Amino acid sequence: MSICAAPSYTLKALNNLFIEMTAKNCNQKCKNCYINFSQGKAPKDFISVDLINEAISDTLNENLQCIYLTGAEPMTHPDFNAILRLCLKRCNVCICTNGSFLNEKKIRFLSKVESEGQNQIFFRLSLVHFNESENDNIKYRGNFRQTVFALKTLERYNFNSVLSVQNYFKFPENELIENFKRIFAENDIKNSDLQINLSYPDFEEDNFVKSSPKTDCMFGRILTVKGVYSCPFLAGDYRGRTGSNFQNFSKNINAETEFCATCSKNKKPIFTIG
Repeated sequence: MSICAAPSYTLKALNNLFIEMTAKNCNQKCKNCYINFSQGKAPKDFISVDLINEAISDTLNENLQCIYLTGAEPMTHPDFNAILRLCLKRCNVCICTNGSFLNEKKIRFLSKVESEGQNQIFFRLSLVHFNESENDNIKYRGNFRQTVFALKTLERYNFNSVLSVQNYFKFPENELIENFKRIFAENDIKNSDLQINLSYPDFEEDNFVKSSPKTDCMFGRILTVKGVYSCPFLAGDYRGRTGSNFQNFSKNINAETEFCATCSKNKKPIFTIG
């Protein structure tokens, strides 16, 4: 088997700032998650408000279009509400969540938070199958119904959302689109976009393609408690580290991991919306 040389990608513009709210804290353990969770108690690895404030200050001259609050599960952060308000003062915010915290009371509160300023809150949720039992077997029990409920409730409060579908079962893309659009129609979900991604890591014999027209690392960086990395996949991985902070970070990344191979073949960003 021949292995192609890994391509290099350069940051073209810092449009997207990902913030890893926590590396390991999540209230669910999905089989398809790219994070390797420890079997013991989750560590207290929440990022500090001061570190986020510093990053926002250091990127004032960048054309940030959206801040993504990600994790593990970002809504487990004890200062989540304060961080959300802080980020909304800078630009739009996307909450990347498993949806388990999005009951009606929380969504109503988030609507109030959004109304305090000019920027918008978006949501990114995920499923892997259009069949409830097949999906929940890979994600967690109740995920399918919880996610559909969240999408419906977010729409009632005039939020926009993206349903990200990892093609875990390797369906033809048109089959996934048809079935998820059917679910949207059955539940009167009109303001949620559908995003189909390859299952990760997708690392077969052909390995890397030579280049991709657009990847997350070409338009974004992720802030973690350990420094700045190229994308959420590589947060904490030395191969994706680009610096200690946003005063001095690299705009180049050698895409040498299995996750990079997935992104290079996906042909569109996996984490960003729009």
